[in-house]
Amino acid sequence: MASPTERPGAGDPAPGGVPTLPRALDSARAGGTPIAVRNACPQRERRLRRLPAFVWALPPVALLGVFFLYPLFLVVQQSVQPDTGGTSLQPYSDVFGSEAFREALGTTVWLAVGATVGCLVLGFVLALVIAFVPFPGGKAVARFIDVFLSFPSFLITLALLFVYGTKGMANGVWTDTTGAAEGPFQFLTTPWGVLLAEITYFTPFVMRPLLAAFSQIDTAQIEVASSLGARPARIVRRVILPEALPALAAGGSLVLVMCLNEFGIVLFTGAKGVTTLPMLVYSKAILESDYPAACVVAVVNIAISVGLYGLYRVVSRRVGA
Repeated sequence: MASPTERPGAGDPAPGGVPTLPRALDSARAGGTPIAVRNACPQRERRLRRLPAFVWALPPVALLGVFFLYPLFLVVQQSVQPDTGGTSLQPYSDVFGSEAFREALGTTVWLAVGATVGCLVLGFVLALVIAFVPFPGGKAVARFIDVFLSFPSFLITLALLFVYGTKGMANGVWTDTTGAAEGPFQFLTTPWGVLLAEITYFTPFVMRPLLAAFSQIDTAQIEVASSLGARPARIVRRVILPEALPALAAGGSLVLVMCLNEFGIVLFTGAKGVTTLPMLVYSKAILESDYPAACVVAVVNIAISVGLYGLYRVVSRRVGA
């Protein structure tokens, strides 16, 4: 007579390979997965793998199309639909032939390039000091840079207006001291004021990747170069700068693209005669209600930004290699 532990059905699989209830319960108590569940998982994975690749791409592409591509398509569509009706490239010829567009394009380019160069130079120097020159509060300054990146651009512009504006603190001290009718600091309403505001605001965008790159530099290289008699300028040029090139390329490209599309700084400084492409879009759409012309300028601005981003990707790959 078979013992209770040898009776069929106490733990043996039933016909067909499916475990009986005691065997499944024992497996669950032991923390394992029943055989039937384990056999079902690979089948489900194989079914998922058989799905075409484009099926997985449909959800993100749909979201991208609804929230970005479709509004962009409407802008492009409006740029070829003049107020007279129909579809025509006349808005493009009108905008490209206007003196206001050429001046805005030139102002936008030189402000963006000038601000980028200023941010690269100032950001590199400040990052060097924070990373390699020990001083009290250095870590707090590095953390403040992360906080500064979250500030809106118009907030920095307002701060500069409070200090250097026509009725700002600097001019107030000057008039109180000398008795003059107005102070000497009137540059914020000029293109140089816009340039200063952009350099002030965008420099931390260069410093952040530079500080990350400097933290990866082996200090032993600097110590060896210094022990061999290399001066600080030579150490920076031969040891630190090559390691910082990818970070400089990334930060400079980001600043260049952001300066090309900056609107708040130019608007809040109130600079006379300074019209950039974003300001021209605002003027055409809001002040003149010329929506086809505004869309043409917007399309040009987008094309320049995308082209610069493509150039940045090429340069960053080559510098990284």
